[in-house]
Amino acid sequence: MKNWFNNNSIHLAVIGVFIAICFLYFTPAWQGKVLYQHDVLQAQAGQKEILDIKARDGDMPLWTNSMFGGMPAYQVVIELPNNLTTHLLHGFKALFPHPIDVVLLYLLGAYLLFSVLRVKPWLAAAGAIAFAFSSYNFIYIEAGHANKAYAIAFMAPIVAGILLAFRGKYLWGTVLLALALALEIRVNHIQVTYYLFLALLVLVAIELYHAFKEKKLRQFGTSIAYQAIAVILAVAVNASLLWPTYEYSKETLRGKANLKTENAQRADNGVSREYAYDWSQGVGESLTFLIPNAYGGGMHTRLDAESNVAKLVMGKGADPAQAAQFAANLPTYWGEKQFTSGPWYFGAGVVFLFVLGLVVVRGRLKWWLAITTLLVLLLSFGRHFPLVSDLFFNYFPMYNKFRAVESILIIASLLIPILAVLTVNEIVTNGSRIKNLDKKSLYVLYGVGGLALLMALLPDVFLSFKTSNHQAIIQQYAQQLRDNTFANEVMAALVKDRAALARADAFRSLLFIIATFAIIWLLAKHKLKAQTAVIALGLLTLIDLWGVDKRHLNEERFVDKLQVNRQFVQEREVDKLILMDKDPNYRVLDLTTNPFADARASYFHKSLGGYHAAKLMRYQELIERQFNGALNEDVLDMLNTRYVITRDNQNSERIQRRSTAAGNAWFVEKVTLVKDNEEEMQAINGFDPRKEAFINEEFKSLLDEKRLGRPVNSSIELTSYRPDRLAYEYSAPNDALAVFSEIWYDKGWKAYVDGKEYPILRANYVLRALQLPGGNHKVEFIFKPRSYYLGETISLIASIALLLGMAAAIWLETRRKSEAIPA
Repeated sequence: MKNWFNNNSIHLAVIGVFIAICFLYFTPAWQGKVLYQHDVLQAQAGQKEILDIKARDGDMPLWTNSMFGGMPAYQVVIELPNNLTTHLLHGFKALFPHPIDVVLLYLLGAYLLFSVLRVKPWLAAAGAIAFAFSSYNFIYIEAGHANKAYAIAFMAPIVAGILLAFRGKYLWGTVLLALALALEIRVNHIQVTYYLFLALLVLVAIELYHAFKEKKLRQFGTSIAYQAIAVILAVAVNASLLWPTYEYSKETLRGKANLKTENAQRADNGVSREYAYDWSQGVGESLTFLIPNAYGGGMHTRLDAESNVAKLVMGKGADPAQAAQFAANLPTYWGEKQFTSGPWYFGAGVVFLFVLGLVVVRGRLKWWLAITTLLVLLLSFGRHFPLVSDLFFNYFPMYNKFRAVESILIIASLLIPILAVLTVNEIVTNGSRIKNLDKKSLYVLYGVGGLALLMALLPDVFLSFKTSNHQAIIQQYAQQLRDNTFANEVMAALVKDRAALARADAFRSLLFIIATFAIIWLLAKHKLKAQTAVIALGLLTLIDLWGVDKRHLNEERFVDKLQVNRQFVQEREVDKLILMDKDPNYRVLDLTTNPFADARASYFHKSLGGYHAAKLMRYQELIERQFNGALNEDVLDMLNTRYVITRDNQNSERIQRRSTAAGNAWFVEKVTLVKDNEEEMQAINGFDPRKEAFINEEFKSLLDEKRLGRPVNSSIELTSYRPDRLAYEYSAPNDALAVFSEIWYDKGWKAYVDGKEYPILRANYVLRALQLPGGNHKVEFIFKPRSYYLGETISLIASIALLLGMAAAIWLETRRKSEAIPA
């Protein structure tokens, strides 16, 4: 044990430094405070019913009725107890509070990758800092995109595993790749995983080219075989997550539309082009890689009392406080996105080293880093450079499933620091053999530093600092301020302030570029020891990125946990009144906000709305057709909407109690068959849901119309409620069709009458229906998707296999080292 500590002391020291850095950055987290993260709070509201039932029954239901009338709970929160990575993640999160856990994973994963790249520990630590503190890694945390942040953290170990396998370290490469990929899949952000897959395809293609060139196809094939085993193992470990998600995805917005008109506007089994290209990176906006505020920063960038806007307003008679508040409310960001939380900033010194690496680093890895960085940059442009984006969107498998294409820059945030670190490593190890290193460094300084200098001296020459709708905004302000001249003056002052922000950051970046160049120059001239230079570069990078990250994620974003709960899920008077209803099994529509993009109502009620990126396609189509504009009261009735929360003219919240809500289930007098989905949707434009039901002809074979009678003196009642297990009792003199105010989903729901399974029909486009036999009977709906339960069995077997593989790798490595020690 003593030898182990001695051999790994430097790695332990690096980990200690990482923990200290996180402690200093996130001091409030150690004090028990939490981040106010909008998306996380929305998710917690949607999880409330699921977690309450777990606390009551000891297990989580697989269905929830708290959002969008009902949806699979495993898309909201899921335990996956048979999955090894579930326990690894829970253990790590138990040791380190959020978001310290995420940033530590950023640092540790990148450090592992740089160690695999045979970079010395302190340089590996500097590279880990460069990656971890890249601006959007912190912006995603601040915004509450927790799953995306975790997925980013596991990218580096995945690359490390693949590189080990290509290097011939088959067992360790397989085990590391399987574990890292299993963790990556477990955190369930498929978009990040997919973008990493695109980057790795380029790496594999380059390795194949060199294998063919060097006549090493056999070794290449062996490496790919081991990697394939790792991928299969990682997928199997997550079978109970991936399988249900895959079958659910086909029924969501990512799947195929059910209506012809909607289908014509969408990509084949994907999102629409316009939806996908929302939040495309502006071509010129890539300047923020080097100068963070070149395009005005983001939502957290605020003008103060010293701004041109504030001085203008004070000149009109406003006091400094009023002027500062007025200026702070104006948007500094002027790029092509609707809005943004902040810029993609990789560090001025890091960008300098990346460009220098393009001319001094040798080997195939450089070409992978350069080609892939260029590819993801072009893809991030989306609608601003459709030549490349459209090729992938139209022809590359699954690319059209994702939106916000700028997110692909997370790959650049990993690759750029890798090449930057390899540049330093090349100079440290082979500096004397690099031809004209001093000249090459100077040329890169002239190029990268010169760009920053030009932006610092003449920002207005290169950038307009005006949005594409600048004139429309002037007109809007003119109407609000009722003064055309003043509106033009305000916007002119705002343009000056945007230019000032860019100029200040350009000077800032120039200083970091010069400092980085100076360290590299001294290192190349042997005026500075390698370790000193590396530590200096690491500190310089940390100072640079730390300063920008603090603009977006700082102490002000941390609040007391109880305060967060009170602010977000405070029980309103209207909620209290609704909850007094003795029958809890009704639905609520909250119109005080956008009900289909806000989950607050889900915290207290079974809501028609919610907040989730993957609504069922049928439900989304219902929203667009029946709730776009005027609300269809008949549809509200069939969804058992007993309460609608609104605001009156005085902005006070009011409750509308709807006595026409149809209830949990009812028998109908008439069943009408419709030929297709379009006719089914049109049929519910106006009808009485308690008397008539519309059934698509695709279910005709399951319906015996001759045995359907009028449900005279019939009744049906919900007797037991758990969202994934519903029990009803009914009485009917003859066969009749019962409609249930439950969302139809055919991947796991089963219906039983006195224990005998009956086929579930779809009624009124989104609801379930059963043809029930006459008499007094009991009906049960049980949600038990085979994909989940069989997936859990596969996950358990694969988790055991992964554990055995890890144990074998450790044992063999220990034996190898012991045999290498002379007797």
